[in-house]
Amino acid sequence: MIREQLIDALGVAAGNAGVDPLPATIELERPAHRDHGDWSSNVALATSKTVGKNPRALAADIVAELERELPAHVESIEIAGPGFINFRLADTWLHEVLESVLDAQPQTFGRSATGDGTHVNIEFVSANPNKPLHAGHARGAIYGDAVARLLEATGHHVTREFYLNDRGVQMTLFADSLAARKRGETVPEGGYQGDYLVDWAAEMPDDADPLEWGYERAVISHKTTLGRLRIVHDVWFSERTLVADGQVEEALQQLRDREMAFDNDGATWLRSTEFGDDKDRVLIKGDGDYTYLLPDIAYHRDKYSRADKLINVWGADHHGYVTRMKAGVGALGHDPADLEIIITQLVDLLRDGEEVRMSGRLGDMVALDDVVDDIGADATRFTFLSQSMDTRQTVDLGALAEKSMDNPVFYVQYAHARIHSLRARAAQAGHVATDAASRELALLTHEREIEMMRVLSEYPDVVALAARERAPHKVITWLRQLAAAFHGFYHDCHVMGDDIDTALTLARLALIEGARVGLVAGLDLVGVSAPEAM
Repeated sequence: MIREQLIDALGVAAGNAGVDPLPATIELERPAHRDHGDWSSNVALATSKTVGKNPRALAADIVAELERELPAHVESIEIAGPGFINFRLADTWLHEVLESVLDAQPQTFGRSATGDGTHVNIEFVSANPNKPLHAGHARGAIYGDAVARLLEATGHHVTREFYLNDRGVQMTLFADSLAARKRGETVPEGGYQGDYLVDWAAEMPDDADPLEWGYERAVISHKTTLGRLRIVHDVWFSERTLVADGQVEEALQQLRDREMAFDNDGATWLRSTEFGDDKDRVLIKGDGDYTYLLPDIAYHRDKYSRADKLINVWGADHHGYVTRMKAGVGALGHDPADLEIIITQLVDLLRDGEEVRMSGRLGDMVALDDVVDDIGADATRFTFLSQSMDTRQTVDLGALAEKSMDNPVFYVQYAHARIHSLRARAAQAGHVATDAASRELALLTHEREIEMMRVLSEYPDVVALAARERAPHKVITWLRQLAAAFHGFYHDCHVMGDDIDTALTLARLALIEGARVGLVAGLDLVGVSAPEAM
């Protein structure tokens, strides 16, 4: 593709201009402003000290070498600012892009093998198995799955994992609350008040163990809800097994062997200050009970035995736990930097303009199932991925239930449905997309056509960047740009008609097929469907 061709040409030209050694990587980026050209390189700025020349002077030498034989599709080369080299390309490069999109199809468009099979374990959701998932779980659940999809699209082997905190006081309170509801009694002090307990208690057999039956019922609830959002975890890991299998004690012994755990004042402590924590943390309390930290360290020890890299997606309430968790894996001998912890910020949920407050313990939560019922799985996924995870988000359920062009997911999906309608009408008129040898893409010169091809050309870079930065919202942004480009084309460029030459009709059919490939590829990457009719 053009990017690799320009990088190769820059390398040869820089070498001929006296750059020795050449940088390991020659950077080539799209300028922030399109009027600066199509591609830009800082190679002169990056190597000027090595050569001993002013960056602009070195850029002039490199450009002179490039102009001896301009690379394919290059119309002109300019020097900008302190020494950037900007390329302006002929539209022919976009026709080449369109051909590559048509050859790829949705299954391969924009995908790469840059991950080289690296095994990444992504732990996300990990809600306590004592109540249904509520709307507050939506953002982390959908985000974790989208990051997994991005990593898979860039050649990584991914395991999606859910950690079950299935032991401790909260599980006992849950079982006691369920048993009380079964008897028709008030739940115990500090117990769970949600209406779901009444329903679950009615389902529970009279002779069932409330703890075991309730635990299994909660897991089924979680799996069912996540399945509605097209989220399937590969591993559901039980905290109980860590204790039963002796892994917690093994982890503690490893910490002791490394002199990272010590006893003081009747408790056992982690030397977390060795890894930047503000104080050492308790692992085992004076009464012999584990704190949350020790099983968590044992859990991460187990995960490291199964994957090359770990990613945890946690809610905003876990922010203070990050440093001690990184200290825990550091104490085991791992580089704390290899544990990537992503904190998702809070979501303000509105209904009829009023904020909805959620509390699973108090029973006034909004179930995630209710959100999916209101706006559908597609709108739920698309919306919760539309902003960076480090920003607080406001979601208006009423607006998202509307089927209008103001609804972002409808706007994108409608572009795909329009394409299918166009293709069907073209087929009825006897216009069938032809093979590459017979379509004349050079006829695509209208500004709306050029814009569609430009947006398509950006997709592989968007996928690579979104995977690298764990930023699926960049794919959402790209989808909205492609939909906008298509809707503009649809308004201004007729595909068929008495005034449209057959060759142009076929070229435009190829263009909208490229847009279809892009829309399907992008929507699939964020787990949203591409309906053929709306």
